[in-house]
Formats: sequence, structure tokens, C-alpha cells
Amino acid sequence: MSRIDIGSDAEIKTFIVLNLVSNIFWLMSSYLTAAYIIYKDVNLKILSKRTAISLVMFCFALVSFSLLANYHLDQFFAICIVVGFGIFLLISRLMLISYVLYTRTNRKFYNNVVIIGFNETSRSLTRLFYSSQSNLRFRGYFDDIDEDSLKQAYPILGNVGNCLDYAIDHHISEIYCTLSPESSADLYRIAEEAEKHFIRFRFVPDLSKFIGRKVHVDFIDNMPILSLRSEPMEYRTAQIKKRLFDIIMSSMILLFLLSWLLPILAILIKFDSKGPVFFSQKRTGRNNREFSCLKLRSLKPVNNANEATAQVTQNDNRLTRVGRFLRKTNLDELPQFFNVLMGEMSIVGARPHMLKHTIDFANLEEAYMIRHLSKPGVTGWAQINGFRGEIKKITQLKKRIEYDIWYIENWNLLLDIKIIFLTIYVTIKGDENAY
Repeated sequence: MSRIDIGSDAEIKTFIVLNLVSNIFWLMSSYLTAAYIIYKDVNLKILSKRTAISLVMFCFALVSFSLLANYHLDQFFAICIVVGFGIFLLISRLMLISYVLYTRTNRKFYNNVVIIGFNETSRSLTRLFYSSQSNLRFRGYFDDIDEDSLKQAYPILGNVGNCLDYAIDHHISEIYCTLSPESSADLYRIAEEAEKHFIRFRFVPDLSKFIGRKVHVDFIDNMPILSLRSEPMEYRTAQIKKRLFDIIMSSMILLFLLSWLLPILAILIKFDSKGPVFFSQKRTGRNNREFSCLKLRSLKPVNNANEATAQVTQNDNRLTRVGRFLRKTNLDELPQFFNVLMGEMSIVGARPHMLKHTIDFANLEEAYMIRHLSKPGVTGWAQINGFRGEIKKITQLKKRIEYDIWYIENWNLLLDIKIIFLTIYVTIKGDENAY
């Protein structure tokens, strides 16, 4: 490997290249983990995790580049970049966290809020106020309730008509209204008067009444759109972020792991039993599209279609000796990183099932097809929670679907990274469902 000597003519050019590459890698890693995206309510735990993961990804990418580009990073340069930049990140984030903590504990930064309406929506909103890490301080409800027992049990401060006067006298910053404006003509008047006194008035409609379940609200310009569920991966920026992560990680795995491990496993498979090294089978992908899923062959060659589509069971006589080891350690799944690189799969997602099983399971459970809203994965949220392998009971299928749908509704890049590390941990620890 070549080394750029300190003091040589190429030193300045090398530092320029490495500085440029370093900045690009930091932009990519911070974008992938959303390290600089800070919403209204700063979650300090999430912020710290994102920053730490960004730094680890940055260091990994920089070292990988130096190896692939045939460079030895200058020791002083490496210390300045990794240690110096790490210290800068630590100091800047500590300053931000200190400021946020100060504003949350200092009364002059509190936003006092009240709620018009005493109902299930207002009680849910109150629970959110208490559980969130914001500086909102809930003071009480206003509703036309005559029952004294309710007024004693809950902080009901008065009738709806008293709300504005109370808000002005007690320095209330925001009024949340959970009642329908059609139920009281005074609500619009209260809203207009509140804004004249610099008090923000916010309506909180109970949108679940439209379809009888929880809903997700999105907007096209100013028009609210109701959906049955949240899908973070539906947005183009999220798709780009997940695809970039898949390409980078699968390329690294193919280059540094499979380049030497696959030939070894191929030799073991060929010595153990007759048949091909790789096994390709049609599986159900995103939006119910078929694709050819690659695996290392772990079963003996089959003679009929029924054997080919049957689930692998514990102590299955179709398993080869090497195949049993491959399935136990998940090594048979490694060729699926080629599927990831081709865009047919993702590293993390719902595990793909055989076409026949897709039809069978869809008939058993009506929510089954929802799991195909995203790309199938090499590993998934259901798998690390103990729902992998053979499905013996309908309850196992229901739980697998539940975890797969939860993943679709709650996806973020940090969750993918968490699932990858937990997959490695479960594999090393041993999974009783791996056979």
C-alpha cells in the first residue's frame, strides 16, 4: 500500500481530498440518521443516539475509504478528524442539551395551557402533555358540566364561557379546544378574542369518529388527508435514505465478508451433498410483486412440488448436515444481500414468504397483505422478537403480522440499525426457532 509522506509535494492535495471526502461522509451519515433534525419538542435521548451513531458511521466510512483508495491515513490527520471532531460534537451537543434542560426547568419558559371540553380526546391530550418532554404546563379543563363529583376529581376550572377571562388573568399561552365548533357558536368568538390577547387557540378534532379507529393525518398544501396508518417509508426522502443505507451496508458485507466466506461455504455444501450451492425460490415482495429470493442450499434435492413448498420443521429430514448449521446461524440467508443490492429486498423488513404461503396466510388473516407495503428484509422486527421460522398456530401468524405492521408504521433509520445489532446478538445467543 502506498503512503503519502508528510512534507511531500502530494501532501496538500491529499489533505484536500481527505477533507472533502470527510465532509461528504459526515453529510451522508448525519443525513441518514437525521442528526441535525430537531423538532419542536427536543428528545434528548434520541438526539444523543443519533449523534453517536452518526459519528460511528462517519469513522467507519472514512476508514473504509482509506483502505479502498489504498491510503494510509496520516496519524495526526486521523486524530484531528476523529478525536477533534468528536470533541467538537460533544461540546456543541452538551451546550444544546444544557440550554434545553434550562428552558424546561425555568418557569419563565413555561407555556401554560388549558383545554376546552372534558371528554376522551381531552383526557388523551392531557396524558400527552404530561408524558412529553415539552415545556407545556397543563392547568385545567373548561366545560359546561354540572356534576360536582367530576369537578372534584378533575381540574375543571369553569364553564366554557369563563375560559377567556381565566386565560387572560393567569397568563395562559395556548388554548386547546376538543369540542366541535358547531356545538357552540361562542367558540369562534373565543378563538378570535384569544388571538387579540396573543393567546394561541388550537382546535383538536376527534378524527377517529370518521372511520371508528385511530387515523394518521397528512396534508396536501393546507388540505388534511386521513389515512389508516402512518407510513414513514412512503415519502421519497425516506426511501432514498433507506436505499442509500441498504446499498452502503450490503456493498460492505459483500466486499469484506461474502468475498471470502461464500467460497468456503460453497465448498462445504458441495462436499456434504449433491446439488447446487445456491437455492432460488419465488417469494412475495413489495406490493405483492414476485422476485427470486437467493439462499444457500440447506435441503436435500426434492422430488415433488409439495416438498418444495412445505415449511421447514424441527428435525426435518430434508435438512443436510451443513444445511442444519447454516440455518441455525442464519448463514443460509447471506446471498440475499445480492437481492438487497438489486433493490428487490432491504436489509431490514418483513421476511418474504413463498408464493403459496402468501395465498394461504392471506386467507387465514385479513391484515396479512399489509406487511407487503414495504420491501421484504434479510432480517426484521418480528424475527428478533421471537417470531421466525415455522408457523404452527394462527396466533404465531397474528403476532408476526402485528410486528411487521408495527415496523412499517414506526420505521426510522435508527430502528433499522437497532434491529441489525439485535439480529447479531440473537444469532450469537441462539434462537430456539432457528432450524
